[in-house]
Amino acid sequence: MTDATASTPAAPASGRRQSISLFRQDAHTKRRNAAETRFKAYGLTAVLVGLFFLIVLFGSIISNGLPAFTRTVVELELTLTQEQYEEAESKLLKTGAYRDFFIAAFDRELEERGVEVEYDAAALERILGKIGGNLREFYTANEDRLGQPVDFELSTSSRIDGYFNGRLKREDVRDSRFLMSTDLDLADELYAAGIMKSDFNWNFITGADSGVDNPGGAGIGASVVGSFFMMIVVLVLSLPIGVAASIYLEEFAPKNRWTDLIEVNISNLAAVPSIVFGILGLAVFIQFAGLPQSAPLVGGLVLTLMTLPTIIISTRASLKSVPPSIRDAALGVGASKMQAVFHHVLPLAMPGILTGTIIGLAQALGETAPLLLIGMVGFVARGYPDGFVSGFTEANSAMPAQIYTWAARADASFYEKAWGGIIILLLFLMTMNIIAIVLRRRFERRW
Repeated sequence: MTDATASTPAAPASGRRQSISLFRQDAHTKRRNAAETRFKAYGLTAVLVGLFFLIVLFGSIISNGLPAFTRTVVELELTLTQEQYEEAESKLLKTGAYRDFFIAAFDRELEERGVEVEYDAAALERILGKIGGNLREFYTANEDRLGQPVDFELSTSSRIDGYFNGRLKREDVRDSRFLMSTDLDLADELYAAGIMKSDFNWNFITGADSGVDNPGGAGIGASVVGSFFMMIVVLVLSLPIGVAASIYLEEFAPKNRWTDLIEVNISNLAAVPSIVFGILGLAVFIQFAGLPQSAPLVGGLVLTLMTLPTIIISTRASLKSVPPSIRDAALGVGASKMQAVFHHVLPLAMPGILTGTIIGLAQALGETAPLLLIGMVGFVARGYPDGFVSGFTEANSAMPAQIYTWAARADASFYEKAWGGIIILLLFLMTMNIIAIVLRRRFERRW
């Protein structure tokens, strides 16, 4: 029988009583918690500062761009007979004859409405621009409208339009050949009589660009069509090439120094300035291959070269995120390497591939520098293409190039058009990003 002696805990040393509690923080824990609280405060402050500047940016864009979606017009019904048309075309100053016909109809409209104002032809042209030229352009293109009443909506000059949308103050007006202070009195009376009015500017969305002396008639519709054809080229070329290259490099290519060199070059191409791709497109596609300058086909090819590295990198990241167990399981039940990739890995990576592709397209949609080099900024898009094929080959502009062109012009109304074009471009970019999110949620699979 063994004696067991109970061991008693040693008594604490005299004068040194330790009191440890889970509900009491020591000094080190307090400092660590304080540092974590400060870090959270710094992060929240950074988020709030970023949101503040984002709100300021969007507020500036909207406040400066909304006037582009409204216009001030003069409505007038005019009936031009065949005899008047032949008489105007027989004169040396044809536009002057059309202007006289318009003034006569304008006087009858004022008399019918009971408006008594004094004006001269010069004042009317300062308000409406080149009246005779606009009428002659319409009737020479639409001779079948001779003898019929035609409702004209003539856009006012940029200064009159700026006066009604608040950009130009009456006290800021200085008499010049462009605008007289008395012209504002005439414009106010016409506005009160209902002959002049402000409405939504559909022409800005659906129309084409105008000359430098007609900001009221400028529209971004033709440039939207040019961007659409460029995006078709980018999508058709960059998606299959980028995805095929990514699948080969990630799943099939041997790991050696050649594939390492290719991967490094792809990463470097993603960081190359976009204007370098414009120089490449100018040298290869226009000067060497002889493709038409300012054509959406050339712009699409240049943007394809710029977008490919982004799509390849995002696609490889999506393929790499698929767990290796998916591949091993497919190979374990007898599937070939290609079957494992295309039947199992690729469907799971599809959300990331689609997201990367749409983000790459959105990046290409907003690029301006490559288009500078291939002439899409210097070309003024005055109309829509004649057909689907001509949409690729005929000279056209694009939304960012059109915005750049308007911002470079001297008239303040074109500056408003540039801000309005930015709003439309942002709507397209937001739509593409929303589509990317929806597709990602739609095709996302859990494993």
